[in-house]
Amino acid sequence: MALSEDYLGDELHPIDIVETLAEYHDWDFDRVAEDQIAMAVEGQWRTYSITLAWSPFDETLRMICSFEMEPPQQAMPVLYEGLNLANDQCWAGAFSYWAEPKLMVYRYGLVLSGGQVASPDQIDTMISTAVTASERYYPAFQLICWAGKSAPEAIKIAIAEAYGRA
Repeated sequence: MALSEDYLGDELHPIDIVETLAEYHDWDFDRVAEDQIAMAVEGQWRTYSITLAWSPFDETLRMICSFEMEPPQQAMPVLYEGLNLANDQCWAGAFSYWAEPKLMVYRYGLVLSGGQVASPDQIDTMISTAVTASERYYPAFQLICWAGKSAPEAIKIAIAEAYGRA
């Protein structure tokens, strides 16, 4: 049964849908505010912090998937090159590094202008895509930062299919 079948006829707030998905998948979550939820999703390499926030102003469901990373300063130029190469391969969403909190971040925004409603399947796919991309490129970012690999060399090892659950 598709996740969306549970919601036929209902026009729920996007964060309500995310909360139901978190319960369905048995993810730890916290409803931070009416328009925001934070959760932890277990992957193969690590647990990812995922936050989804709804902005009624621009009608966008914003997702941020992050994990801690403290690369050595001398690795930063190569890491940024690796981020660019990884982003070239990502169709939805993009990676960035937030230096102050020391977080690797995968971001995506689902624009729902004109009163469109996100389906549970769309939101579930957003989260799965974020975890899959993070799992795929995590080893490459590690090789860049701690094994001294070049960005192209490290990105080549990014596995085609990530294993884990999202």
